[in-house]
This record gives sequence, C-alpha cells and structure tokens, in this order.
Amino acid sequence: MVGRLQAHLEAIYGFRSQARAEAFVVDLETAALLGGTGRAPEELLVLEARGGLELALYLAPALLARLERYDASPLASVLDGDLDGYCQVTEGVSHFLYVVHTAHHERRVSLLELEAQAEVDKFVVCLLHRWGEGVVAWARELLSRLFDHVAYQPRLSVEERWRYEEANRVSRRFCARLMGHIVARRLDRLLGDLRYAYRLGAEAKLRHFAHGG
Repeated sequence: MVGRLQAHLEAIYGFRSQARAEAFVVDLETAALLGGTGRAPEELLVLEARGGLELALYLAPALLARLERYDASPLASVLDGDLDGYCQVTEGVSHFLYVVHTAHHERRVSLLELEAQAEVDKFVVCLLHRWGEGVVAWARELLSRLFDHVAYQPRLSVEERWRYEEANRVSRRFCARLMGHIVARRLDRLLGDLRYAYRLGAEAKLRHFAHGG
C-alpha cells in the first residue's frame, strides 16, 4: 500500500523519487528511539546530519493491518472500506515524499507547508481513484469529509492546533478552487494546477493555496 501510494502521488505531480517510503518505515520502538512522540498513527521523523537528512516513517502496525485486506484489490475499494485509514497512510507518505522533494532542490520546508500539502494530497489521491462518472458529487463529499467534519486531538499545544487549523483552511480553499476543473472534467488542467502549486516554495505556496494567483 505504501509503495502504491507513493507511485500515485509521483504520477500526479510528474516526477519520481529514488527514495522509496516503504524502505524507511520503522516500528514503534525504533521510532521512539529516534524521538517519535507516538501520539499519531503516522509520523515522519527527520534529522539533519552531516549536511543531509536522515528520515524514518512510522506507520502504526494496527493502521497497516487495517489496510492489508486491500493490497490485492483496486485502490478505489479502500475508499468505501476505510477512508480514514487510507488518508492517514497517505499523509505519512505525502510528508515523506515532500521532504525528499524539497531536500533534492535544497529548499527548506516549514511544518505548516508540509501539513497543507498533505491535506491537498489526501483530497486529490482520493478524488482521482473515482475520476469519471459521479466525480463531481464525490469531490463535494470529499471536501466536506476531509475539511469540514474534522476533529483535533485535545493534547495538541496551542501552536500545534493553530498549525493544523491553518493547514486545513488554506488547503480547503485551494481544493475548492479545483472544482472548476473537476466539473468540466479537465484532467490536464487539474494536474497542471496541482503540479504548479507543488513546486512553489514556502510562503508562495501558502499564499497560492489561500488566495490563488
């Protein structure tokens, strides 16, 4: 599932990374030794060392077990069976791929930027699994389920809560603007806008998500 998700994101954004997320997945004990908090079912651990980055991706065994039943099935089937679990794994893979991509271009990334991109990635990955008849209704359902009906962990700090809420706000505005391409079934324009936004850096990306232009 992890490898399939990374390949899907790479196809959407038009590049391929030599680093494969599935090779960086660690268990809970290893994640804790690397500084993981254990508060979430997915967590990307990043360490700057020797002029480069060391990465590890923690995905809770229970989360992966929930999705194992879909490994041999079309990915669209998981959307009916466990959308929440699928989105959690997507978020972890999104974080991994985006950090690798920005590091390749020698660019720093903020936590807000990372979270906002992951919100967009969850929307578009789920959307494209059902591209075709009924996609407009599905897109509207996704906007509601992924952005409007959300809850935040009570243990978050004030700063963390703000970051997640702001990531939700700006990414929702961007995804809502994509509805024009979805309604018109303009897949080329949709991918073009996604790829343009993906390659924007830092504040430019956040401004584009929030306001366009």
